[in-house]
Amino acid sequence: MNTVKTAMLLAALTALFGVVGYMLGGATGMMIALGIAVATNLYAYWNSDRLALAAYNAIEVDERTAPDLVRMVRELANRAGLPMPRVYIMQNPQPNAFATGRNPENAAVAITTGLLDMLSPDEAAGVIAHELAHIKNRDTLTMTVSATIAGAIASLAQFGIFFGGRGNDRPNAIVMLLTAIIAPLAAMIIQMAISRSREYDADRMGAAIVGQPLALASALAKIAGGVAHVPNMDAERHPATAPLFIINPLSGRGMDNLFSTHPATENRIAALQALAQEMGAAAPQAGFTRTAPSSPWNSSTRRGPWG
Repeated sequence: MNTVKTAMLLAALTALFGVVGYMLGGATGMMIALGIAVATNLYAYWNSDRLALAAYNAIEVDERTAPDLVRMVRELANRAGLPMPRVYIMQNPQPNAFATGRNPENAAVAITTGLLDMLSPDEAAGVIAHELAHIKNRDTLTMTVSATIAGAIASLAQFGIFFGGRGNDRPNAIVMLLTAIIAPLAAMIIQMAISRSREYDADRMGAAIVGQPLALASALAKIAGGVAHVPNMDAERHPATAPLFIINPLSGRGMDNLFSTHPATENRIAALQALAQEMGAAAPQAGFTRTAPSSPWNSSTRRGPWG
């Protein structure tokens, strides 16, 4: 049922692309926009992961540059029954993370330096397990494709203000302005519908992978607090990518954050606490430790309190 719902929502995003084209250029504009939507879908299928990683200047790390982090990801991937994903670090002070890739065989996990600074190894493991759950559920393709299409819709609507149709085909200026405002908002609401239910699923599966729901609950509380105080300027420049992250990275200063792409963090934490009681977990004991000198926080890709 979740797959059918997601397919319908992605189809709605594609249809919205066509509606924007019609509002800006009539029937011809609609056909051109639908053609662009099909091309965007195909391009996003093969390249959306690269686009997302490039938007955040993510740097790939390995056993040499971040041995403990890569070892942690490998152990968790083995627990989840997944191929080893590529591992990236984003030079960003905001604590956050996301996963991307069109399938488990072509997946990547990206983590900010802010997250590595703030979280304990057990909490970081909970976050990574959450992202691996997205990969296992194949949410990564859905979210990266929807981010690409939503971003294209926003660009098309804004482009139409300056380069609308000519002569009798030129739409009313008020229509163009409303389209430029409403179309990105509608795309964001559709993204929100795709994202929200999947976060609960990923939380539950991630907690099962790492074995300690409270470690992930603690991580979510810390990340939410960090996000509220540390802006992510890359995310502000690419708001369509917000649903990719474990916590919405947007500051809320613009229209793009009128609606949350994620469930309320306190509700997610409450669900994890209930799961911990079911599992009989009294405290995080995932067993991941920070070691020196070869730890992910000592990576040559960054500098921090341990580097």
